[in-house]
Amino acid sequence: MDKYILGIESSCDETSCAIVKNGCEEIATVVLSQIDIHTDFGGVVPEIASRHHVKNITMVIEQTLKKANMNMTDIDAIAITYGPGLIGSLLVGLEAAKTLSYIYQKPLIPVHHIAGHIYANSLVRPLQFPLIALVVSGGHTDLIKMDSHYSFEKLGGTLDDAVGECYDKVARVLGLGYPGGPKIDKLAKQGNNTYSLPTPLNDDSYNFSYSGLKSAVINLNHKEQQRKQKIIKADLAASFQQVVIDSLIKKTKRALKNNDIHHLIIAGGVAANEGLREALTIMCEQENIDLSIPPIKFCTDNAAMIAAAGYFAYQKGRVADLALNSKSSDYLH
Repeated sequence: MDKYILGIESSCDETSCAIVKNGCEEIATVVLSQIDIHTDFGGVVPEIASRHHVKNITMVIEQTLKKANMNMTDIDAIAITYGPGLIGSLLVGLEAAKTLSYIYQKPLIPVHHIAGHIYANSLVRPLQFPLIALVVSGGHTDLIKMDSHYSFEKLGGTLDDAVGECYDKVARVLGLGYPGGPKIDKLAKQGNNTYSLPTPLNDDSYNFSYSGLKSAVINLNHKEQQRKQKIIKADLAASFQQVVIDSLIKKTKRALKNNDIHHLIIAGGVAANEGLREALTIMCEQENIDLSIPPIKFCTDNAAMIAAAGYFAYQKGRVADLALNSKSSDYLH
């Protein structure tokens, strides 16, 4: 019997609602982004983000139901991002989900934000197990092994700055503005890998570290300014992006080989990076790896991925009561 899951996502600066059928078919999605609002501040301001979620959440839910030509009686369960993320933003979505759950007597399904990113791939095609998920976003750089639905084994992760956070900070140094990832990705295509930058955490682990790379870019930029040498921004962007891609490719490739796994999925906002998508595609073709990358609209924060993950969580009996609370940080389990 078909199951329709309504998902709500408000972990950062996107207010989103979606309805997904059977964890794999998007029925309707509405995403209201705050990027233009936070650009003036050079990053997301938590208080401003939460206030805009309060302002928009009801409208976004209503628009989603209207877009799907459905009402709450057609919905089987409600999936909500409970964490990690900005606590004020998370609470707005959570309280909306709890209210709907209580009024319409629908099961409430707690979804970890990273599980949502991973299950965005199920909106493309069924997940093939066992698999490795490379999660690359503003707050996460993780390698996760899955042997079945909703079984998450973290092989390694970021020890400091996540890759998306590093992109934003380097973009600020180059005067590119916020958000930094798309701007550096675009500029890198126009440049050449001419600047020497250190390879971050070049070891045999599955962990990542980008604080040193960020510092190297800042120091290089500062030294060139002191010497009154002009920084070629496109070349520095290309050099930085190449180091990032090389480190991600190297550790992902090792994780696949050491675990004898031939299925790789990419998840998170940085999965929209064209340079990374191209490099991973080439690597997987060379290594005979089956690669899944969601379309760009499902890479950035959206409620369709939360509804998709919610379906599989529901199948596993993961249901919460109205005591469910948001968590700004939480391990994926």
